[in-house]
Amino acid sequence: MKELTVISGKGGTGKTTVVGAFAALAKNAVLADCDVDAADLHLLLKPTVKQTHDFSGGKLASVITEKCIGCGKCEQVCSFDAPKLIGPPNNVIDKTFIIDPIACEGCSVCLYFCPADAIEFKDQINGQYFISDTRFGPMVHARLGIAEENSGKLVSLIRKQAKQIATEQNKDLIIIDGSPGIGCPVIASITAADLVLIVTEPTLSARHDLERVVRLTKHFNIPAALCINKYDINPEMADHIEKSAAQQNLHILGKIPYDNIVTRAQVAGKTVVEHSNGILKQQIVALFQATLNLLKTEN
Repeated sequence: MKELTVISGKGGTGKTTVVGAFAALAKNAVLADCDVDAADLHLLLKPTVKQTHDFSGGKLASVITEKCIGCGKCEQVCSFDAPKLIGPPNNVIDKTFIIDPIACEGCSVCLYFCPADAIEFKDQINGQYFISDTRFGPMVHARLGIAEENSGKLVSLIRKQAKQIATEQNKDLIIIDGSPGIGCPVIASITAADLVLIVTEPTLSARHDLERVVRLTKHFNIPAALCINKYDINPEMADHIEKSAAQQNLHILGKIPYDNIVTRAQVAGKTVVEHSNGILKQQIVALFQATLNLLKTEN
């Protein structure tokens, strides 16, 4: 079983378009959308959800009102100003506290210092993850709640579920749609992957972010290769990226031209290789084959 993670230094380079095309071309793969903060692979693959599970990335404190004696100890020890006094402040009997769930960081300090055992610590539901079927095979994906944290933990959970399905169904490839950038969800997406395919574009910002992503993969000693998407919109920049990649011994597995057939395919809710039989499809097929060939050479 091989794990291929597709990432990008910035959003909008065509990463998910490439993953969708790879999903259509793969014969025996499990798909995983690990871009949990802004998942969109489902728009192309239209998964049928078979299982839905809540995701808890941590715990939050809350006050058991009937136990609260209004001593204010939680307010004193909290570093995040989460405890709030409610009730008439001049009436000791009615004075009690609540915990602001937005301000609470789940550190549990208040739980240990409350003299009345009036603090409870419960799992926080940060989002959901799904196990689905698509026209190209099984898919694991997720939806992180608005402004919720622990996306890296959710990514790790999705990869674990995808690997379990691959083992149970004897799949030989896991294709992971990772997040853009170099943050926690990206690290969780690429850790222990057999190969990382970086999709970039010939723009100044993409070149800058590409350099950061390459440093990240080298830091974790993960094999990486490159695809330059829309290379013909700025041939000079594409050439610069290509030369820089050669200096770093970074394989360039494909150079894909700009083609508005990609937009038309997205509008139709299809992958590029389903919607077109032209040159663009041929180049993406070649990119996929080159990626598989490189995967076979990696331990």
